[in-house]
Amino acid sequence: MQLVFATNNLNKLKEVQALIPKHITLLSLKDINCLDDIPETENTIKGNALLKAKYVKEHYGYDCFADDTGLEIEALDGAPGVYSARYAGAQCNAEDNMNKLINELADKDNKKAQFKTVIALLLNGNQICFTGICKGQITSVKQGDKGFGYDPIFKPNHYDITFAEMDLELKNNIGHRGKAVSQLVDYLNS
Repeated sequence: MQLVFATNNLNKLKEVQALIPKHITLLSLKDINCLDDIPETENTIKGNALLKAKYVKEHYGYDCFADDTGLEIEALDGAPGVYSARYAGAQCNAEDNMNKLINELADKDNKKAQFKTVIALLLNGNQICFTGICKGQITSVKQGDKGFGYDPIFKPNHYDITFAEMDLELKNNIGHRGKAVSQLVDYLNS
């Protein structure tokens, strides 16, 4: 079986490749010569995942899946949510996003947060979505140098370290993306 993972994010690709069974050939957008910047214009995480998967299917004809992930902060009414990647502005990077979030939470006692990933799969004319959630809290300082995005300031519940301090196997076992991919793999194996 051959599936396209509709992402240009090499970190996400690496995480997901580690979880996909060997009998499934995972192709990236680069592998199918899709160099388009697929717009993420929906106002929900699920909407953006579906938008990306449908784009690849319609323009390139491949069965595929796409994901979208958001960090939802309780004290900020779910923000940054669907805007997590561009929270500090369109031209900003992960450091800018983390700094903005740390500053916004500096005077708040409630640091509860959750990462939410939705994977939209388009396969054989069917559309199925899988959701993975990892609850935790935001730290006041960045810790660790692994992972990407908000990983240095997200500490999952029941752990004393951030995602950025975990090896990939542990992060995949407890993390939002790993949980969603696990559901995807179960579906593909059934």
